[in-house]
Amino acid sequence: MNFKIETINDIHILRLHESRLDTSVAPELKAELMVLIQHDAEQKILIDLKEVDYADSSGLGAILFGIRQARENDSTLKLLHINIRVMSLIRIAKLDNIIEFFDDEVTALASFEA
Repeated sequence: MNFKIETINDIHILRLHESRLDTSVAPELKAELMVLIQHDAEQKILIDLKEVDYADSSGLGAILFGIRQARENDSTLKLLHINIRVMSLIRIAKLDNIIEFFDDEVTALASFEA
């Protein structure tokens, strides 16, 4: 998995540099999210999906796994820059009210402080 982690104001931004979030990437994403979440309680994590054009059920499962692990650890995980195809998958799965997502990075970062 090709990614970069950047930290801004105690918020970890995982910038995914992959065009596909599928079975080839999902296990590594889960593992990286576990590392971030288990590091300390009350972690703030933002996954930037700007370069992701396609996601399948395993990719969506990795995101849901991260959200569940975050909640169990008093942490927060949100998504940034979701393209229309990925958003369609989220809506079909009726998860758009469970997954918090943003189109704008400044708004996303501010949401952790609200």
